[in-house]
Amino acid sequence: MNYQLIPKELRPIAEKVEAQQRISEADALVLYRANDLNALGMIANVVRERKNGNYATYIHNRYINYSNICILSCQFCAFAAKKRDAHAFEYAIDEIVSAVTDALRLGITEVHMVGGLHPSLKREWYLDLLRSLHALDSQLHIKAFTAIEVRHLAQRIFRTPIRETLETLREAGLDSITGGGAEIFDPAVREKICRGKETAAEWLDVHRTWHSMGGHSTCTMLYGHIETLAQRVDHLRQIRDLQDETRGFTGFVPFAFEPSAALDMLAHIKRASAFEQLRNLAVSRIYLDNIDHLTAYWVSLGLPLAQVSLSYGVDDLHGTILEEKIFHMAGATTPQQQTVAALEHAIREAGREPVQRDSLYRHISPRQTNETAAASVPSELACA
Repeated sequence: MNYQLIPKELRPIAEKVEAQQRISEADALVLYRANDLNALGMIANVVRERKNGNYATYIHNRYINYSNICILSCQFCAFAAKKRDAHAFEYAIDEIVSAVTDALRLGITEVHMVGGLHPSLKREWYLDLLRSLHALDSQLHIKAFTAIEVRHLAQRIFRTPIRETLETLREAGLDSITGGGAEIFDPAVREKICRGKETAAEWLDVHRTWHSMGGHSTCTMLYGHIETLAQRVDHLRQIRDLQDETRGFTGFVPFAFEPSAALDMLAHIKRASAFEQLRNLAVSRIYLDNIDHLTAYWVSLGLPLAQVSLSYGVDDLHGTILEEKIFHMAGATTPQQQTVAALEHAIREAGREPVQRDSLYRHISPRQTNETAAASVPSELACA
C-alpha cells in the first residue's frame, strides 16, 4: 500500500489492516467520516485481495417472491400488501415450480425465495413447495426465507420451536436461509421504520440456531435512511460478533434504502449517493474481517456502480436474478435480470477474473450457458 496516498488520519488504520489486526468501532467511525474515497478503496482492497485474490464471482440464480401478502406494515416497505390491496399477489406452487423449471434449463444453480409474513398459508404449503422444488433437481440449492419468516413460521404456522421448524424445513429441502430482514439493528431505528418486526436479538438468534445446525446464511444491512453512522457501526459489530461465534455467514450484502415508494417520514429521504454507497462497501469490507465475501447487490446499485465497487473491496456481483420484486416495487429502475455474459463483461472490464460460484461462494463450472434463452424468461408470473 502506498501510504503517501493515504491521509494521515487513516494511516494508523491502514497499518492495522496491513498487519492483519482487527480494527475497532472507533476506527470504523473514522472511516465512515472520511472523504477520501480512493484511500478507502485502497485499504479495502488489501482485505479483498488477501481473501479472494483477483477473482470476482457471480451466481446463476432465479429469484422467487412467492407472495407479498404480509401481516406487518413496515414504513420503508413498498413490497408488502394486505389481501385486499390491488398490488397483492400470491403464486400457486405449480406456477413457482414451472418458473424454476424454465430457469433450470438456463443453467441456474440456486433459487432464492422470500415473501411476506402470510397470515393464512398452511404448514403443508411451505413443505410441499420445498419438496416440489427439490424434486426438480437434487443439485438445485434452495435458499429461502428471512429470519423473520422463519420466526413467523415457527410461531404462527408450524407452532414449533425455531430449531425444530428449521429442521422440518431442511428435511423438506431447504439448503440455506437468506440474510434479509436485518435492516439496522438499533432498537430505536427499528421502532420507527419496522415496528413489530423481530428484534436484532431475534434475527441473530435464528441465524445462530441455523449455524449451530451446520447451516450457512448471508447477512445484510439496509442503510441510508434515519440511522446514524454509529448505528451502522453497531450493526456491523453485532454481525462480526456472531460470525466470531458461529462462522456461519458466507457473505455480507449491504444495500441502500430506496425511498421512492416509502411511507410518511421516510418518503422525503434523499437516496444514498454513489459516493456513500462505495464508502459503505469499503468500510464494511475493512471492518468485517471474519466474513470472506462482500457482495455488491446490483439490483440496488445498478450494474455500472456495482462494477466500480470491485475497486472498493467487493469481490462478488451477486447473480443473474432473472426476476426481483422487492426493490423494484419500491421504485428501483435497474433491470429485472442480468445475463451471465453481462456480469462477466463487467468483471473483466474492472480488471478482475470472473468466476461462477455456488450458493456458498465456492467456484464452480457453469452448468449451462444459454444467453438467448435467458433473454426470453418472462418478467412476471401469473398471480394465483
